[in-house]
Amino acid sequence: MLRKATEEKRELIGSHMSPVNGPPPMSRKYRFGEFLLDPWRHTLSRADSPIFLTPKAFDLLVYLVQNPNRLVSKEELLQAVWQDTFVEAGNLTQYISHLRKALGDNAEDARWIVTIARKGYQFAGDVVFSDEAGPARQAAGQVSVSEGLLTDAPPASDVPKIGVAANKTSPWRTSAVVASSIFMLALVTYLSWHHFRSPALPETHEIRLAVLPFENLTGDPNKEYLADGLTEEMISQLGRLNPQQLKVIARTSVMGYKHSDVRLDQIGRDLSVQYVLENSLRESGDHMRLTAQLIQVKDQTHLWSQDYDYPVKDILIVEDDVARAIAHEVQLRLSSQQQADLSQSRPVNPEAFDAYLQGYYFFERNTDKDTDKAAKYFQRATELDSSYALAWVWLSRVRNWQANTGAIPAEEGRRAAREAVERALALNPNLAQAHIQMGRIKQQIDLDWVGADASFRRAVELEPGNPGTVRMAAFSAEMLSRFDEALQLDRRAVELDPLNAESWEFRGETEFSIGQLDEAAADSKKALELNPDVWPGPILLSQIYVVQGRPQNALAEIELVRYDPARGFLYAVAYYALGRQKEADTALSELIAKYHARSAYDIAQVYAFRKQSNEAFKWLNQAYAQRDSGLIGTNVDPLLKNLHNDPRFAAFLKKIRLPN
Repeated sequence: MLRKATEEKRELIGSHMSPVNGPPPMSRKYRFGEFLLDPWRHTLSRADSPIFLTPKAFDLLVYLVQNPNRLVSKEELLQAVWQDTFVEAGNLTQYISHLRKALGDNAEDARWIVTIARKGYQFAGDVVFSDEAGPARQAAGQVSVSEGLLTDAPPASDVPKIGVAANKTSPWRTSAVVASSIFMLALVTYLSWHHFRSPALPETHEIRLAVLPFENLTGDPNKEYLADGLTEEMISQLGRLNPQQLKVIARTSVMGYKHSDVRLDQIGRDLSVQYVLENSLRESGDHMRLTAQLIQVKDQTHLWSQDYDYPVKDILIVEDDVARAIAHEVQLRLSSQQQADLSQSRPVNPEAFDAYLQGYYFFERNTDKDTDKAAKYFQRATELDSSYALAWVWLSRVRNWQANTGAIPAEEGRRAAREAVERALALNPNLAQAHIQMGRIKQQIDLDWVGADASFRRAVELEPGNPGTVRMAAFSAEMLSRFDEALQLDRRAVELDPLNAESWEFRGETEFSIGQLDEAAADSKKALELNPDVWPGPILLSQIYVVQGRPQNALAEIELVRYDPARGFLYAVAYYALGRQKEADTALSELIAKYHARSAYDIAQVYAFRKQSNEAFKWLNQAYAQRDSGLIGTNVDPLLKNLHNDPRFAAFLKKIRLPN
């Protein structure tokens, strides 16, 4: 295999390089910008001033320059430069970092070496070369560095120059040379770090970090659920370290980079982050290997890397170790309690953990069939480990979802959801996700808005860096008419999850409620741009257009709505706004005939918009009897504005325990 790979490399680089058994008739110097690279003489210069590189860093540069403007994978570089010698990927990134410093490269203007996240590197400069006579070899058995990249022989830097031929190098001597090279690299890296390192971060400095999706290198595509689940777990763990100082970008915003070849500097700009954590997952027997690498986006320098070999049952311990290392590298200030939390073990039954990750994977796919699968996996996780609080939270969430969508009987599903989340809180009173789920149940089932708000506030106290938690707290503040607080929380959610359509959609809903219609339309469009399937998506934008007096624009959006009851409700409103009375009446009649059992609140909205107050209140009371989830927004719903001066409206708000 090594021979075959070597021949393939020769084809990639070109026929101008020489065979092994004789000096090349010509050697080439490579020019890129103000630099001159001479592989034969093993020199790099800039404006005639020599630049020192360690031998392996030089070999890497030669290979990249000879393969410009294409993605060169990490595996290809390791095989090309180190060949038979095993070298960790983390060492490769150290050499690349050394090269970048030597070339004066940086992420904001990556002129030469560009990092393609999780994939490899690309030499981005324009390379030109000139042919000139090459020198004779100094001694038999020696080969040029450039030849060392193309043949089975080791590079010149690894060949003893006195008394030993290349094909008789002893293992201990090769190891000594490799160790010497690593020492030289460490020395140069330390000196460069000492010269270039940034001063300590000021007390108020905000650090932003993106955890890129775990790369599944197990060779088993069925392990994608494991890679995705570990991505979420790592984000959650890092997000709890010091949320006031460290902002960790949420899962939704980073998952878009999975299986993509986006440049690291582009990711930095997209997410406004200073650091990126790359992770990969390999499998060996009953053990897993997790490789983590922390990269500073500004200059794409490698700050830290570590390989962890562990039994699956120890995964959460490994994530704690990674969190501690990152806290040290980015100079996080951790309280004594935060340090203690990292030191506490988080034991979990490995089979239960695996079932939980599979449940999470299917729930995120967001289809009825996948939701059913998720419910089975979460149920299995709780059966395997009855003390697994997080699994109980997600079992509660999936049961509540099934009840709301009619997949299971509403009363049965809601009862199961309540029992599961109460179990979770009994097991772990400080679990933020349990408080969020309890808040949902208090809102949707109990109509206990104040109690729900207390649950959401507690969740934010526990996990202020979790955008899902922040969004729910913002929604609660909006429903209770604390609009300034709601907008502030909505903005924070967007900062934490800038590529998540839901973050923009939530902010758009708040803006719609308080009459900031232009801003609401802009944020709703941004959400749809990020994800055309975001909820409520075109439903919200259609209502905005109607309230803005642009019902004709609303019709185009309504056509994109795939949920039949919502589409019927929107047509009834838009046609009425357009003065198309007959079509409006038909749409309303169909809505009542088909969906009266689950869309009472929507029907009330239509009647309120038509200024038919008696009918509107009749259907609001019906919505109350059905515990329609739409009631949450009664006091801020723009479509109910025509009811506000009716004494019955204040009485109804009191009935459902919402502030007037």
